[in-house]
Amino acid sequence: MTTTTTQATETNGSGQEASHSAAGISADEIALYDRQIRLWGMKAQEKIRSANILLITMKALANEIAKNLVLAGIGSLTINDHAVVSEADLGAQFFLSAEDGHLGQNRAVAASAALQRLNPRVKVVVDTDDIRTKHSSFYSSFDIIIATDLDADTLNVINTATRIHNRKFYAAGCHGLYGFLFADLIEHDFVIERQRSNLPSTPGPETKTRSIISVAPKEPDNKEKSHIELVTKRELYSTWLLASSDASHLPQDILSSPRRKRAVTPLLSCLRALWQFTSTFGVPPTGPELLTNHTALAAFTQMCSDKHKALGLPAETLRAELLRSFLQNVGAELAPVAAVLGGQLAQDVINVLGQTQQPVQNFVVFSGESMEANVYALHPREGELGRGLLPVTMGVIDAAAEVLGQEENRGEVDLTALGGQHLGQRQRQPEESSSSRMGSGSQMEGVEQQQAGQQTNGVSTDSTGAAAGAGAGNA
Repeated sequence: MTTTTTQATETNGSGQEASHSAAGISADEIALYDRQIRLWGMKAQEKIRSANILLITMKALANEIAKNLVLAGIGSLTINDHAVVSEADLGAQFFLSAEDGHLGQNRAVAASAALQRLNPRVKVVVDTDDIRTKHSSFYSSFDIIIATDLDADTLNVINTATRIHNRKFYAAGCHGLYGFLFADLIEHDFVIERQRSNLPSTPGPETKTRSIISVAPKEPDNKEKSHIELVTKRELYSTWLLASSDASHLPQDILSSPRRKRAVTPLLSCLRALWQFTSTFGVPPTGPELLTNHTALAAFTQMCSDKHKALGLPAETLRAELLRSFLQNVGAELAPVAAVLGGQLAQDVINVLGQTQQPVQNFVVFSGESMEANVYALHPREGELGRGLLPVTMGVIDAAAEVLGQEENRGEVDLTALGGQHLGQRQRQPEESSSSRMGSGSQMEGVEQQQAGQQTNGVSTDSTGAAAGAGAGNA
């Protein structure tokens, strides 16, 4: 049984307690948060103020998310990371510095002091356990869970746990110039204000994922009749396992238009191939050993081509130059990209807590080259969304628990073990680091063995070691 190590920071630099008034927002807080209260209202700020959020992996992207959430005035932020600060971390994360002796410290511990100074009113909790050792019940105490820079298998396990406990989940990752964010809010209701039109708004479905629940007139500020209506809408979501795999598809309005299909970023295919490659071989396609290995490049390029085809996109939009650039960026951190993506994710979290804005549905793919963040609703064509997916998830967990002899204690289901056998996961030992896997000769042998006998003609490498062809469209 893993013992959780936590450090709660609840005082400011002067030793004054950072407590909240049970009666509501204080006058000092109203003055501090005046601009955002004017933007989204007092009720939304009260919801934000009481939120308890978990943020996993304190790298550059999480630094940006944490900064924005703490400055917005959430109630509590738990930052989880078991890794230590490296030289690479010092170059991309503004909470860390060599002068403060952070090198070699735990990343979450090292970032916590600077994070707390941003807003002493927010409770900052540090958790130094490996997230892969957590039981599903760990996630039940949080309102929102944000997992950053993790492999697809671990994201799947965490999302399964958040679904079991009906908790909202975000996943995000940065790869140099590129990045993504994903949202599984299960079922989320929000209220928008709009001018009443000549055609009355009626409850019912608007799209596959969104429906109008109710419509009511807004109470006027004076005796005159209000022309504003309050429309309550509901968005339904899919799990990470479905949305990140070939089980989900682009919306039909995109697939039915050749022009819109050509406009879909091929980075979506590259990201899906990256997740499959890492899950299959246990190592991402990075580092000199992999980037100069023809067999590994052939495997990744073929996966990109397959994912692109499965999405129904034209082959000519997946070009060799993009594959080359994507591979060169995998695993890298760029502060400007982290700032843009982290800001967008944090803003969506604030919108979800306040329930006054349309949330992300459900995938965002960002390119620092074009400075575009494209949003795609990726869902299965058939079947229920939202809570309708939960019985399926629970069935998987029940079957796994029975196999492992854990049926009597569902609240303490070991998702790390269950994920490997029943959720398409590759089991990893907690102490196994990504750097050791990347440099492992046995991993390369595994890539070569699984690719042995497959046709690799048309795959070439240039002096950078990046893929330059193979089913990736015209160069």
